[in-house]
Formats: sequence, structure tokens, C-alpha cells
Amino acid sequence: MSAPSGHRDQLSAHAPPRDDTWTLAGRAFRSRLIVGTGKYADFAQTRAAVEASGAEMVTVAVRRVNITDASQENLLDYLDPGRYTILPNTAGCYTADDAVRTARLAREAGIGKLVKLEVIGDTRTLMPDVAATLEAARILVDDGFDVLPYVTDDPVTCKRLEEIGCRAVMPLAAPIGSGLGIRNPFNLRIILEQAGVPVIVDAGVGTASDAAAAMELGCTAVLMNTAIAGAKDPLLMAHAMRMGVEAGRAAYLAGRIPKRLYATASSPLGDLIE
Repeated sequence: MSAPSGHRDQLSAHAPPRDDTWTLAGRAFRSRLIVGTGKYADFAQTRAAVEASGAEMVTVAVRRVNITDASQENLLDYLDPGRYTILPNTAGCYTADDAVRTARLAREAGIGKLVKLEVIGDTRTLMPDVAATLEAARILVDDGFDVLPYVTDDPVTCKRLEEIGCRAVMPLAAPIGSGLGIRNPFNLRIILEQAGVPVIVDAGVGTASDAAAAMELGCTAVLMNTAIAGAKDPLLMAHAMRMGVEAGRAAYLAGRIPKRLYATASSPLGDLIE
């Protein structure tokens, strides 16, 4: 049963303000959910999931999904670059040189200079190679790219990447595709305290409550792919993730009560009926 219209109006009046946007490389976004485009059944399902998520930015693996050859089926035939910000990523790269080359390929194809930098250090865990990520970030920033590096949840590394000139930092919550959720909220809190750029949780989210938890910590946005594409019902999960991000952001803005060891009465104890 739907809520009365007056109640809906009252709820919307207390929703996060319309100007609760965030900025990345000079572009303003309202949605704080960024979604990947891999692992879906086909491009049509990809488009449907992106629409259900409400995302304004989508990430595309340059080495795995066709966005450069117009003569073949192309993901960009399904996702309008006029509607979505396309974020090419260097997934599948294991050296700084490969990552730099892949980013330049995307730019030459007309995708732009915004790039998600991934340099993987281990084939089993898919954990990032921190040294190679720092090296590639320096090269790409010097080459005029707006770099968003996927990295471990190490506060020192995140600060170094910001100092290099990266436009955001993207610490993992857990290994890629693991669905384990946020394993170390304490490191994320330190990263958030010291960051002067957006902090986007990337990798490890498994369900909507994980996304909400990231936003409640104060993260700027959340990026995910497997959690949606690998769900039994990807479209429904995309919608759930959208609501999880929105709920987490609203809770962060509202300000949670402090945690206490002992109970606190819900009602005042004074003036009790004798």
C-alpha cells in the first residue's frame, strides 16, 4: 500500500537537498553510485542495469569491452556518452607500461582523459601493485590525464597518490569480486580524514548494506560491478544498490547517535506516573 500523498511530500521535504552533489575533475554528479559494465549476459542487460542503478558514470575495461572499433558491436551503442560519463579503466594490466598504453588508447579513441587506473600485482587475489600504480599515476598525470587510481586501503599510499595529482583515490573495501564488504572501516576513516579529493570505495561490495555502510562512513561514492552483474537478478540488485547508496548518504548527513556500552532510556524518566 502506498503512502498518502501528504506523507510522501513530508518525506521528500526531509530528503537530502538537490544540491547535494559531488565534483570530479570539474564535473558535478548527483548519483554517488558508479557501476561497471562487465560480466552481464549482453549489452542490452548492461544498459538495463545501468538505468536501474541511477548511475551517471560507468566504467569500461578498455582491454575487455569494445569501445574503440565502430565496425563491431560497441558498448557505446547501448550507453549514450551524452547521458553517461564513460570512465575507461585499465583492468587486466599488470605493469605500469601496459596501464599507461591502455589509457592512451582510450584517449585516442575519443573517450577522454578521465581514467580509472588499475595495475594488478597478483593474479590470484587481484590486489593492486602499489609501486606500479604510483609509477603509472605519475606518468598519466604528467600526460594530462585525470587519474582515479584503484589501490589498497592504505592511508599513506592514498595520500601519496593525491600528492601526485590524482583527482580521487579509490581504496578497495575487499578483494575484487569477493563480496566480503568493508573489511577495514578504520583505515577508510583515516583516509577520509586526510583526503582533499573524493574517496570512492572500489571493489568488495556484496550487497546494498555494504554500499550503505561505505556511505555512512562519509565516502564520496561507491563503485561496483560484480555485486550487481553477478546477482541472481541484476536489475533488482542495481535498484537495491541505488537505494543503499542513497540511504547511507542520508544517514551520514543526518548524523548517527553515538555508540554506548549501556542502555539509554527512549523516554524521559522524569514526571513518571506514580
